[in-house]
Amino acid sequence: MDDITPNPPATVADALGQARTLGLARIDAQLLLLHVLGRATTDRAWLLAHDTDVLAPDASDLYQALCLRRAAGEPVAYLTGHKEFYGLSLQVDARVLDPRPDTETLVDWALELITHLPAPRVLDLGTGSGAIALALKHQCPAARVLAVDASADALAVAQANAHRLALPVQCAQANWLQGVEGRFDAIVSNPPYIAAADPHLAALTHEPLQALASGADGLDDIRTIVVQSPNHLVPGGWLLLEHGHDQADAVCELLRAGGFSEVQSRMDLAGIARCSGGQWPTVK
Repeated sequence: MDDITPNPPATVADALGQARTLGLARIDAQLLLLHVLGRATTDRAWLLAHDTDVLAPDASDLYQALCLRRAAGEPVAYLTGHKEFYGLSLQVDARVLDPRPDTETLVDWALELITHLPAPRVLDLGTGSGAIALALKHQCPAARVLAVDASADALAVAQANAHRLALPVQCAQANWLQGVEGRFDAIVSNPPYIAAADPHLAALTHEPLQALASGADGLDDIRTIVVQSPNHLVPGGWLLLEHGHDQADAVCELLRAGGFSEVQSRMDLAGIARCSGGQWPTVK
């Protein structure tokens, strides 16, 4: 019987072609190959200029293995061990959620609110890899940022990123705001917001479930944060929340019912209302 196992790709072009036959998106195939070759994620043009370069057998084997894992649903960030977020290169793995570009909308909004303050105090709830907290500290060095997560494993990732990037962010373990002390000018969070029975969770099995799902309608954790936040905001402070593509109206209603004013939503790059927030009144 003939051996039907495909030959290892011989060149850069061969490797990218085989990745596409596995169903990988072009960008994913390129990022994985750049990782295997030890090149920067910004070197995609290099692949085009060197498409006839011959791959070493070990590089070819590793690339094939990573492509198969990606085809099975594992995020590229876990396969390469890092993810670009708001100009920072974060180390990520299966202990934390893969940071999404949509979350940069939350960072943009928070920066609008805090950069004019002399020493703003900011709390990032459910920090995961530290993406939001570190981006805010990087863009607003005067900010005093506290990053909180219920997961000790997630905090280990966040602390390692803070140390490697030399960004002094304080980390603490807490279940949302329980045990957190002090008041803040802004509380930001990308909490779990997917309904527990949502069929889309089946495609996210490689990521931590506790960072994704939140009750029957996906809003359990957001409800908790809205209730707990007023006791930790200065008068005029803001609570900003990322949420699902169809949850803006529900989250805004929760904020209004919780006593927040100036309730509004912000669109992501696709024009979807991705974040909602409100201001704690200066006088109650």
